[in-house]
Amino acid sequence: MASTAARPLLLLASAVVLASFLATAAHASGLFSTLPKTLVVTASPTPGAVVKGGEDKIKVTWGLNKSLPAGTDDKYKTIKVKLCYAPVSQKDRPWRKTVDHLNKDKTCQFKIVARPYAGNDSVEWTVEKDAPTGTYFVRVYAFDAMDGELGYGETTDAKKTTNLFQVEAISGRHATLDIVSICFSVFSVVSLFGFFYNEKRKGKAESK
Repeated sequence: MASTAARPLLLLASAVVLASFLATAAHASGLFSTLPKTLVVTASPTPGAVVKGGEDKIKVTWGLNKSLPAGTDDKYKTIKVKLCYAPVSQKDRPWRKTVDHLNKDKTCQFKIVARPYAGNDSVEWTVEKDAPTGTYFVRVYAFDAMDGELGYGETTDAKKTTNLFQVEAISGRHATLDIVSICFSVFSVVSLFGFFYNEKRKGKAESK
């Protein structure tokens, strides 16, 4: 009799364990395709705008989509904001390839900021000097206490074709250096002609 009475408890315990296992497995999968788009994200550059690495700043704003039920973000603990390559700047570049598994994805390689989740928030960020020239968008991930992704938002559409902006990488050259380089080149050419002219004069003098 006791065994029969214990059966419901055993079934309940098994169900709890199974649910926990399935939740852990889903969490461990880390697939972008299973991640809900819960955040609304905007960035200051207008579509097609050009920002310069090491000089210009962009402002990123994010918050929970107001159409979602209250409590959707109860487990959100941290936020990571990233600068991401658009498809046009990923073509023929496997080191920037988009992969569904988040641990292997190379789309978003530049961290803008990581901070505790505080609902509606924003950050102003100077574009890094080493950001390659290319086309970009911004993506924001929400994480739980175990650093697992729970949701995201981005400034572009699902095909990553809208609201894109350009980053112009710092050249590493300065106008003054270019002028000095040209002057040295001209001086070298003049010196070369002067050398040949002197040699020619010496040759004529010796022949006399």
